[in-house]
Amino acid sequence: MSIWKELMDKSWETQGLVGAINDRSRGPGPAAKTGLGMFLAVLTSMFLLFVVGYRTRMLEADWVPIADPQILWLNTALLILASVFMQRARTASATGLLAPVRNNLSLAGLFSVAFLVGQFMAWQELRAAGVYGVASAAATFFVLLTALHAIHLFGGLLVWARASWRAWQGMEVKRLRLSVELCTTYWHYLLLVWFVFFTLLLST
Repeated sequence: MSIWKELMDKSWETQGLVGAINDRSRGPGPAAKTGLGMFLAVLTSMFLLFVVGYRTRMLEADWVPIADPQILWLNTALLILASVFMQRARTASATGLLAPVRNNLSLAGLFSVAFLVGQFMAWQELRAAGVYGVASAAATFFVLLTALHAIHLFGGLLVWARASWRAWQGMEVKRLRLSVELCTTYWHYLLLVWFVFFTLLLST
């Protein structure tokens, strides 16, 4: 009778359903991380093509180097701070405390916006120096590389804004953790890309 009762209860179906639900709850994490990894792989290939194109163009006889705007050093520091505070938000999310997650996300976004403003000021400095535009290949590549990086950072800020809004609305930290982790990975990646671009620009 006990065996028959177990079959009638279909406990194995219940356990299987619970397991499937648990698997689905864990699914978005690995899937999102895999998606971000693939996206970053594509971006890396694209950025490398621009780097190779830049180095190749430098070998042409008509290449005339430009003086890089000094504000790039400040911009680099701002982006480093943005990445640091994003990492702090990620660390705080592991503790389950909402306030530090919210505060560090806000600071990361603030420094990121400041970085973009600084990049715009760098472009204006080139314009004022009279080397802005297609007349100078070096200036054109400068704007191209910095704008390409800025566009991707702006795209990241859209995702950051959504996560920050949820944090300020009081969403549970465990529901924010994945978004914060993905944003942090993306910010670290863009910081690394900027180091490559900045080093490349300084080399000329």
